[in-house]
This record gives sequence, C-alpha cells and structure tokens, in this order.
Amino acid sequence: MSDAVVPHRSEDQAHVPAGWFRRALDSDIFYSFRRSRLTMVAALITLLFFLLAVFASWLAVQNPFDPAQLQLMNSRIAPLWTADGQSPFLLGTDEQGRDVLSAILYGLRISLAVGVAGVIFAGTLGIALGLVAGYFGGAVDSVIMRIADVQLTFPAILIALLVNGVAKSLFGNRLDEMSTLGVLVVAIGLSFWVQYARTVRGSVMVEKNRDYVAAAQLIGLPAPTIMLRHVLPNTMGPILVIATINLALAIITEATLSFLGAGMPDTMPSLGTLIRIGNNYLFAGEWWIVAFPGIALAGLILSINLVGDWLRDALNPKLR
Repeated sequence: MSDAVVPHRSEDQAHVPAGWFRRALDSDIFYSFRRSRLTMVAALITLLFFLLAVFASWLAVQNPFDPAQLQLMNSRIAPLWTADGQSPFLLGTDEQGRDVLSAILYGLRISLAVGVAGVIFAGTLGIALGLVAGYFGGAVDSVIMRIADVQLTFPAILIALLVNGVAKSLFGNRLDEMSTLGVLVVAIGLSFWVQYARTVRGSVMVEKNRDYVAAAQLIGLPAPTIMLRHVLPNTMGPILVIATINLALAIITEATLSFLGAGMPDTMPSLGTLIRIGNNYLFAGEWWIVAFPGIALAGLILSINLVGDWLRDALNPKLR
C-alpha cells in the first residue's frame, strides 16, 4: 500500500504572512510611528478607550441602562476617595443612582458606535459619489459637486440637526433608542460625506488618465470594476486621514446633539447625554456627574486627533 500524499504548503506560502508583517515593520509609516512617542501614547489611549467600550459589560459594576439595577437611595453619592464616598462607586453616582464610571463605559460604547458607524456611512456615500463624479465627469460631476458646494455653506451641526429634526417630526414617539441611534448615524453621515467626495473626485480625475486605466478599458472591463478595483486603491491614503479626523468630529457632533437634547435619550445615554445631565447639577455641588464624562470625552477626542495628525503627516511624501 503506497503512502498517502499529505498536502503541504510551499515554503514561499508559509512565509507570506511573516514576510508581510516584516515589510510592515520596515515601512516608512511604522518607522515614523516609532519615532513619535506622543503618537504612540495617543494610539494606546485610543485603543484603551475602544477596549473599555467593548468590555464595558464586564468592567462596569452595574448596567446603567437597566432600571432594575438602579436605586434612588444611591443617588448623588460623591466619589469613593472623598469623605462622603461609598463603595463600589469609584467616581460617584448621578441623580438616578447610576454609577458614573459604569455610565461612562456604556456611554463610551454608544459614542464610539455612533461615531464609527457615521464615518462608515459618510465614507461609503462620499467615496461612491466621488468615484462617479470623477470618473464620468460632465453633467453628473456638475450636479454632485454643486450639491456638495451648497452643503459646504452650512455647518455640519446644522445639517445634523436638520436631518434629526426631520426624522423626529416624521416618526415622533415611534423612535426607540436603537432607532434614535440609527437617525444619529444617518445625520452625521450626511453631514460629512462632502469631504470624501471632493477628495476622491480629485484623485480619480488624475488616476483615470493613467495607462493602467486605459489598459483596463481596452480589455473591456466595466466601469464599476475599474473604479473599485483599480482606481479606488490609489486614493486610500487621503481617505484614511479624513476618516480618522472625521471620527473625532463625528463623536463631537453626536455629543453636541445629545447635549442639546436632540441625541440619545436619558435611558441610553452617550457621553454627550451624561454631560447634559451632569450640567444641571454642576452648581449644586455634584461636580463629578459632569466632570468625569467631560474628561473622558476630551481625552478620547484629543487622542484620536493626535493619531489623525500623525497619519496625515506620515502619508504625505513631502514631509518624509
């Protein structure tokens, strides 16, 4: 009986992941990252915020979204290290008896979810419209860019307020917490798509005159395939920079809407909602209700902006 042939990977295939990882470590971008201690600290803090949001249900001492776990007798308790502090409320409690630290962890999850989803929606819409406008040109380009020019005359927060107001006027009390979150994602996405569209359009207008695009057209590839498979990868550098910076802007926009009462409700608070709630008790002496959510939001925005600034410089060949 002959020995069975055991399939095995070739030596080159086995070293593909290791080779890719080694090339990434030797790249100019990673070298620039290692040389910037501030960027490394900011990246670690950003990663920490994401991990805290992901594992909030394991780290929090209570679920602040569950009314059954809240007790009004524990309302407005000072932080643990003060004279009036009580265990296990490390950062104190708010007026509903919610542990402030637990509320921050769960609120961080909401803020990051709205920010990331809003950036994905804005990027998808803006990239699609930018590809179409830059590749086809003509009347299609004129219509898309004129719409973008009109929207640029309004601040992003006004666009978000308009979309949010229209949604609430149409659906009214039928909007639950998850529907409100979806409305915020759409409102933020419609506020920031213009930057992606204009950037992608400019890059596509340059790339579509390259020889590789002409070769793809010559062999009969359809326009969507050329745009997505050949043109889009060459525009990813600026898109990544815009997405990183827009993530911070999207989180700020959501926090602003929630602070104004047009965002997440009190039953499912984001960081902006927690700041709005705590602001009502600031002059009553319960400073911790607003201070710690505000510090968390400021730290998150600052760390993301620092990473975005580094990424913009690292992907700029003129600054290398």
